[in-house]
Amino acid sequence: MRPALRLLEGALVESIIGEAFALLAQLGVEVHNPPLVSLLADHGARLGADGRIRLPENLVERCLASVPRAFRLYDVLGNLTHEFTGENVYFTPGSAAIHILDARTGQMRKPVTADYVRYAKLVSRLEHLASQSTALIPADVPAAISDSYRLYLSLLYSEKPVVTGAFTIESFRVMHEMQVIVRGDEGELRRKPLTVFSCCPTAPLKWSDVTSQNLVDCARAGIPVELVSMPLSGFVAPVTLVGSLIQQTAENLSGVVISQTVAPGHPLLFGGSPAVFDVRYETTPMGAIETAMLNCAASQIGKRLGMPTQGYVGLSDAKQLDPQAGLESGMGALLATLAGINSVSGPGMLNFESCQSLEKLVLDNEICGMCYRLTRGVEPREDFPSLRLFEELLREKHLLIADHTRRYLRDEITFPGRVIDRANRERWAKAGSPSLLDRAVREVERLIGECPPSRLAQERKTELRMRMQAEARRHGMPELPPLED
Repeated sequence: MRPALRLLEGALVESIIGEAFALLAQLGVEVHNPPLVSLLADHGARLGADGRIRLPENLVERCLASVPRAFRLYDVLGNLTHEFTGENVYFTPGSAAIHILDARTGQMRKPVTADYVRYAKLVSRLEHLASQSTALIPADVPAAISDSYRLYLSLLYSEKPVVTGAFTIESFRVMHEMQVIVRGDEGELRRKPLTVFSCCPTAPLKWSDVTSQNLVDCARAGIPVELVSMPLSGFVAPVTLVGSLIQQTAENLSGVVISQTVAPGHPLLFGGSPAVFDVRYETTPMGAIETAMLNCAASQIGKRLGMPTQGYVGLSDAKQLDPQAGLESGMGALLATLAGINSVSGPGMLNFESCQSLEKLVLDNEICGMCYRLTRGVEPREDFPSLRLFEELLREKHLLIADHTRRYLRDEITFPGRVIDRANRERWAKAGSPSLLDRAVREVERLIGECPPSRLAQERKTELRMRMQAEARRHGMPELPPLED
């Protein structure tokens, strides 16, 4: 039996969904995209005198009915990696950090291209992270090419699919072209999606020109989208968890209407990056238990609506790789796994989603592995009748080399990697008494050093480089930063 977490009673789920429908029909949403507003009006939405667009219940229901109940994601080589359905859980690093924690100095700093390459190589080696994200924003290239540059580096150095997004409308075209280059043609990209794009409504109940157009462009291109609603409880959302969930549900449903009006059948994840607001420090604690609860409850609502789900959970607000980082990340990842959130974003992240740490990534990878073990639950493995096994135990005084042990040892017990210390004190002392950070630093270097090159065909790598170089020159950068082979 797979263990599961449910925070909402069925009647409460229905009430939240009903309130969200009513909000969209009566209060509506802001959409700062005139062509999209016209398209929505053509499909039954009503534009009010206040400029807000009302979405009638029948329109929302019709669009919701066309959302795929499941979809797949594929890696750079075209291999299936994700099936977003049921209780399947996949972890991906947190995205778009403006800082990296430098393990040598213990300080946060702006990342550069070399940091991103190290990150992509590292994620390639972390078995419990099914995808990479465009996790860092390199500061050594112009902001105008930052979106496409991050995707470019990811596609060159790692074979895993990418959770990404664009901060501008113009970036999408280049990012789409890069994916077509990798796949060979647009039809193959539609058949085997390579990325999931994050599209984020603005709280409360608003779609900017950029984010709404990103959603439109993804729908037209058949690129899956995670709808990342960001209610902030007590600030730009009701302070109650239920009130915030009503807002998150309404914002997600408005994204469903936009997506399915443009392209019925466009694959979506019902998701978000909700948080509570800490009025003492004016911060948005992503490691708070209520933040994890919001993510888990939102996933329950998304599944009731028949959609696969996403959540931004399993990260920390700590500033270093310290006990708080482990506590918040482990607790969040565990709850997300029990809730069956299909796509969990967050590993590696510190400091309110603003900093990525490679050393934390290797620790979080171990946390994810332990969470996966939990999903398998407890089941009998030739344990009945047990008499013969216990007779052997009494006779031999141990079961270390018993047939039963050898058959089931690896299935039953998770053996973490080198970051988690399970040696006795004497052995630990003999190894130099390494701290968690010491072990994580060594493991990062080992994994990056042993990372083989991506097996993407060389001609496609060359085409990617040419496309990215052309985009850089268009924005006034004669040459891109030098890259490793």
